[in-house]
Amino acid sequence: MIADPSSTDEPELRARAAAHGQEHLFAFWEELDAPGRERLLGQVAAVDFELVGRHAGLLRPDEPDAGAVELAPPDLFSLERGAPEQAEAREASERGAELLSARQVAFLLVAGGQASRLGYDGPKGAFPVGPVSGRSLFELHARRLLAAQARHGTLIPWYVMTSAANDVRTREIFAEQDFFGLDPEQVGFFSQAMVPALDLEGRILMAERDALFLAPNGHGGTLAALASSGCLADARERGVTTFSYFQVDNPLVRPADPLFLGLHAARGARMSSKVVAKRDAAEKVGVIGRIDGRLGCIEYSDLPEELREARDEAGRLLFRAGNIAAHLIERDFVEELTREGLELPWHVARKRMQCVGPDGSRREVEGAKFETFVFDALGRSPASVTLEVERGLEFSPVKNAEGEDSPATARRDLCRLYAGWVRAAGAELPAPDEAGLHAVEVDPLLAEDAASFAASGPPAPSVDEAGHLYEEG
Repeated sequence: MIADPSSTDEPELRARAAAHGQEHLFAFWEELDAPGRERLLGQVAAVDFELVGRHAGLLRPDEPDAGAVELAPPDLFSLERGAPEQAEAREASERGAELLSARQVAFLLVAGGQASRLGYDGPKGAFPVGPVSGRSLFELHARRLLAAQARHGTLIPWYVMTSAANDVRTREIFAEQDFFGLDPEQVGFFSQAMVPALDLEGRILMAERDALFLAPNGHGGTLAALASSGCLADARERGVTTFSYFQVDNPLVRPADPLFLGLHAARGARMSSKVVAKRDAAEKVGVIGRIDGRLGCIEYSDLPEELREARDEAGRLLFRAGNIAAHLIERDFVEELTREGLELPWHVARKRMQCVGPDGSRREVEGAKFETFVFDALGRSPASVTLEVERGLEFSPVKNAEGEDSPATARRDLCRLYAGWVRAAGAELPAPDEAGLHAVEVDPLLAEDAASFAASGPPAPSVDEAGHLYEEG
């Protein structure tokens, strides 16, 4: 897609589409009313037909396999640290704190999803996940940003990537909530690009008679949209050197982590990753590892069973570095990756899709969507840090309506984490529920971890029917 269509002239666009074998986009032109024609012309004008042609090429039969790739685990900065690693961690934390204080770090939030799978009508970031407060994901992230600013005496710009489906509503929510206490000038919104879905012959699918079937271009598109929107230039003007990239669905994420920032800077990394140890070999999560010597994310289905089960001398999974989509990315690295268009590989997702057929009827067809993945940029970084963090402290995503990685498990993990802090500080806990959980929530403005919670002194609790909410005042 291109951000600003240069023409919405029907004959010119019709000719352009026909030149690329996509004349069917105008099959229902005579039946459309004026608004429908305007909508169709706007979408066709925004199509990068050269890119569509490259995508169609990805649908051709694969070339014969040139041989198996070599897979290896990453160099991991593990949670299990000897004296040298502990010293390195202390020095790195000091350096990371300096970067934050120097206003060189910005938050980069991927928030293009809707919460429809969770039974909620709105952006996923607006979904209420606070186990006692009912605070939304957006608000929890905002309060972590405010807390980091207070700790480091700094200002942290926040760039929020939306999508065509939720951009307007996301902006409205921030305005309605007075930007959650942030200065509106430090928050920038930009929208993810959409690309046409194709049938298996390479023809663009139609969602309606006056609309193309468009799909998000994947989380790798965050980098391209950051550049095309002007937000990347804004970050440069503000003196930002490093983006802390994270996804909206993880209420435990810690974007302002001095240790991670310091290790990343000390190693001269251009992109780095946080990981958690897989629960077991069968957990269906991609792992950070080396693919023919280049760092990347190895999808669960691409990891042979013998490597999936392989263990090191300590009995730990060899390929255990579960990707949690928390990265540090240098601003000049993003500039390099997007200077001539997004320089990341495209991936094909084949699936059944509902569309409008040549006769105008709705039908389900085999089609393909095309995505880029941000972790593919890891292989372009000459140095990188893979930092292992505690799952219970930093990762509990809200992805599914029920079961694992659901609102229930995220609230459970939040309660367990905060109850541990309260218990360690010698404070009183509310009575447990039937599942043994204490309904406790700690405001990110009060504490980032158990140590800062204990150091904050006796909190003033606000009690409601659900339990105790610890806040600053």
